[in-house]
Amino acid sequence: MTAETNTRTIEIDVLRYDPDSGAPPRYQTYKVPFQHDTSVLVGLQYIKDNLDGTLTFRWSCRMAICGSCGTMINGIPQLSCHTFLRDYWPKKLRIDPLEHFPIIKDLAIDQTDFLNKLDSVKPYLIPKQEKPISEGAYLQTPKQMEQYYNYSQCINCLLCYAACPQYGLTPTFTGPAALALLHRYNADSRDVGWSARSDVLNSEDGVWRCTLVGYCSEVCPKNVDPAHAINQNKVNSTLDYFGVLKLLSTVGLGK
Repeated sequence: MTAETNTRTIEIDVLRYDPDSGAPPRYQTYKVPFQHDTSVLVGLQYIKDNLDGTLTFRWSCRMAICGSCGTMINGIPQLSCHTFLRDYWPKKLRIDPLEHFPIIKDLAIDQTDFLNKLDSVKPYLIPKQEKPISEGAYLQTPKQMEQYYNYSQCINCLLCYAACPQYGLTPTFTGPAALALLHRYNADSRDVGWSARSDVLNSEDGVWRCTLVGYCSEVCPKNVDPAHAINQNKVNSTLDYFGVLKLLSTVGLGK
């Protein structure tokens, strides 16, 4: 057998916790066989299918698209489907739920706070004037699309929230992913929703809560760079404070 097909075994420590049980969190160790292409997610699935059916975790697409399988892998926020056991062998591997979120059970976190914040930034196009579908799409140039395209790649995996020390210290902070998506729509030439989002952006818990540690951008699996989006909007927020954005829009020099 080649090194790519040879089966090895790795020990995985998984956090086990059920808040309803009253028992404190604990780590449980499992021995998992793996090959060269075995992801951490497949390792968790092996545990659930063959060793312990009570283990709880989220997953869906297995292709780093859905964002469901984010966990702390040896203390680093990562997608478990996009991380491979071979990179940790022969040492042990530790898996925890994403930091800064309440635990529902084991590796499954409560995403309610993020979903509420996502809703608050109105993550959808707000056109200047609605038109019927029969009139076709809202058109824009490739250059106009470049202004926001990178930020539209967010998959809501919440790795950036687990990486963000400010969100850990101040849970009311709107947070990196929501603010990056806020910027995605504000930067879209077809959108006129700045004023509808400005209260969130300019608030104490908006862009000014961020101290630009930048770890959110480091862990992002899609290279969205939420830190850059937030930094750009600190400039926009300052211009808004002095009324410059409103003036530019009235003379047609905005987007």
